[in-house]
Amino acid sequence: MATYAIGDLQGCYSPFMRLLDLIRFNPACDRLWLVGDLVNRGPDSLALLRFVKQTGDTVIPVLGNHDLHLLMVAAGVARIRPGDTLEPILCAPDRDELLHWLRHRKLFHYEAPYAMVHAGLLPCWTIVQAERLGREVETALRCDEYPMLFAGIYGNAPDFWQDTLVGQARLRVIVNAMTRMRVCSADGKMNFSYKGDPRTIPHGLLPWFEVPYRASRESIMICGHWSALGLHVTDRIVALDTGCVWGGRLTAIRLDDREIFQIACEQ
Repeated sequence: MATYAIGDLQGCYSPFMRLLDLIRFNPACDRLWLVGDLVNRGPDSLALLRFVKQTGDTVIPVLGNHDLHLLMVAAGVARIRPGDTLEPILCAPDRDELLHWLRHRKLFHYEAPYAMVHAGLLPCWTIVQAERLGREVETALRCDEYPMLFAGIYGNAPDFWQDTLVGQARLRVIVNAMTRMRVCSADGKMNFSYKGDPRTIPHGLLPWFEVPYRASRESIMICGHWSALGLHVTDRIVALDTGCVWGGRLTAIRLDDREIFQIACEQ
């Protein structure tokens, strides 16, 4: 039995199938961890979503910003954006079944010593707190009133955490940190405008995982979301977004021995 973590898929179904062939994935005994952004921008989000759903508990995905965007568009909370490729899912005969399944996925997953999130964790959050905050969003998504609860989910403020936050503002900060953040200040103020090379980050900001004395630093964090960062593997960070949807590569890591597997993407 092996456990593999795979970077952002974004509807790249064909490369995903080729990568599974490369690692000789066996759903009877292997497990897949997917770092989020299953859908959007790529050519075949519908086939990919159907495959992951039917594979069952063998696959553990966390929600990314594009996955949440699909749910919000389907609920009438958000609009299709230029470059989105969500229409095939929205028009599919099994649309409701697929969206219901997606709405019940996790925002954060932890199995010691590994923790998986799409984007990152704020420096002040411990793993225990991150699990609890992730469950707050998951509970809100799974209730019948989720469109009303998430009507104000878009926005950049507040851009830092306070335990006293409530309502939509609280959900927004949790979602923004776990699905959108790349860089922040040393005291945990998020910046959403910088998406580039980590070597040219503006003064006063740093990658979220390089904040000194980050409260989650004892766990090994698996994440994606930052294609300009690329493959970044250290003792405590495994970042796997290698830009498949932009013509880069799709990357898997076998967690048991840290072996890397990659295939070129044709987009």
